[in-house]
Amino acid sequence: MMRKLTTSLLLLALLPIAASAQGVEDRPTRTITDADIEADDNVTFYADSVYVLDGAVFVEAGAELHIQSGTVIKAQDGQDLDASALIITRGAQIFAEGTATDPIIFTSIQDNISSADALTYEDRGLWGGVIILGDASTNNQPPPGDLEEIEGVNELLADGDTRDQFGGTDDDDDSGVFRYVSIRHTGINIGESAGNEIQGLTLGGVGNGTTIEYVESYSSADDGFEFFGGAVNTKYLVSAFNGDDAFDYDQGFRGNHQFWFAIQGTDEAGALAEQDGAGGTEIFEPFAIPVVYNATYIGAGVDATPAGDRAEALMFRDNAGGKYYNSIFTEYNSAEGGFALTIENLDTSTGSTTRDSQQRFEEGDLVLSNNIWGEFGNGSTFAEIVTDDDGNRAAIVAALNDWDNLATDPMLAGITRSTTPSGALDPRPLPGSPALSSDLAAYPDGSFFTEVDFIGAFGEDLWIEGWTALDVLGYVGRISNIAIEKNPTDEIPQRVSLGQNYPNPFNPTTKIEFALDRTQGIRLAIYDVLGRQVRVLVDGLQQAGEYSVSFDGSGLASGTYVYMLNTENDTAVRKMSLIK
Repeated sequence: MMRKLTTSLLLLALLPIAASAQGVEDRPTRTITDADIEADDNVTFYADSVYVLDGAVFVEAGAELHIQSGTVIKAQDGQDLDASALIITRGAQIFAEGTATDPIIFTSIQDNISSADALTYEDRGLWGGVIILGDASTNNQPPPGDLEEIEGVNELLADGDTRDQFGGTDDDDDSGVFRYVSIRHTGINIGESAGNEIQGLTLGGVGNGTTIEYVESYSSADDGFEFFGGAVNTKYLVSAFNGDDAFDYDQGFRGNHQFWFAIQGTDEAGALAEQDGAGGTEIFEPFAIPVVYNATYIGAGVDATPAGDRAEALMFRDNAGGKYYNSIFTEYNSAEGGFALTIENLDTSTGSTTRDSQQRFEEGDLVLSNNIWGEFGNGSTFAEIVTDDDGNRAAIVAALNDWDNLATDPMLAGITRSTTPSGALDPRPLPGSPALSSDLAAYPDGSFFTEVDFIGAFGEDLWIEGWTALDVLGYVGRISNIAIEKNPTDEIPQRVSLGQNYPNPFNPTTKIEFALDRTQGIRLAIYDVLGRQVRVLVDGLQQAGEYSVSFDGSGLASGTYVYMLNTENDTAVRKMSLIK
């Protein structure tokens, strides 16, 4: 197992603030209530103002809401019937089009995002969330003349008010564009009943005419993303440190999806993916069979026991199918166990309307192919990490082997879950990782998918940089493709060593050499003289040998810095001087 270290030395004053967040608290504010966006209105939110949602704001049917890149939308405090949320109703459209450098941010009124004195991911459930409702089909069949309703939102409305409804017959339905959007601190209870939390982003019956890509759900008290039916296609989704499931689907969800990333916190977490087929009668079609390529799901850690109600990283039930290819599932444990996978297998011979996911598995609607599974609390082999609660373990294990899955450490460059970020999150595979083997990768069919030759959500492109809360708050660091070179030698070093950087003094670049006597997890990081972490250069598994790493001090002040090499049994420290 590669070594994962974090430090509490980093002061929040060092955290970068994205350009779009600078001066947010100095912008004028405009309060938005439910009366402000009526049917057939065309409304624009501009980046020079902060918009404050006061209560549940419904974008009425026929209306368009346009949001400029760099715009910040905050939600007023309030819960239950007074909870704040944004609901794009069936027949309305949203055009929230941020960029990688100027994302659109939805957050709580409590979030001072212009300051380094930021909320942590443990500050969940401060407002409702964003809901998009469409006209695409689901497999729930309510009484004739009715449509399905979003739980909790229905309790905000008077009898006869249908703005909470979703679903229909148009799988090509277009709810607009939602791109480069970060949604933070959601999941407060909505409506009169307890347990009505909604997700960072909830999609109900959304059609494939809608564009959903580069969207982050950060610090939700409930799920990161939940899909209720529909046929929307998505790319580049981030579910970070959410209190329940990272991804959740139900009611016949379909569509094509690629580059999904999840990481869970150690305090609260559910499943990495809860996959349900129906919310009621389970025999109705369309079945839930989304196709997902290139996901990376990172749990709370093999030794973690977060508050939650899931024993497995991936769970399929209620007649749910689903297909995962070229994906990584790793680092999962919970208070309930530490399994990777369960597929519900019930006795359905009585002819009832209850169905299980075993049928979808047997009929080819549930496929898990060309994936890497590693670092689970319950073991390291498929026989150990697949549950046998329903007596179908042997069949699942045989299928995983037939489908070219690997049970091994995916060798990700860096994982950190601390509430004091250290720049050590780099979910890209290290050199030598099986995730970089093009022989393992399966190549997708269809023009929607991007053909790549790696397993997981990341190759060289660290696409979570710039626009996510993960990056702005200091979690993300480039580790795997820092200019680390293995020096040519046939001899195995006899001991761990850390050389003096050269040149020294330097301006602005220098090289650091180190040697390893065996393959092991290491961490090489730069600190200032006060012990505050400046940069993580290497964090992960490295083979025995001699290495050199380039360090660029551009952007740092002149002065003395310390670099430290931590291995599994040794620590070495040296000083260097940056003179400009």
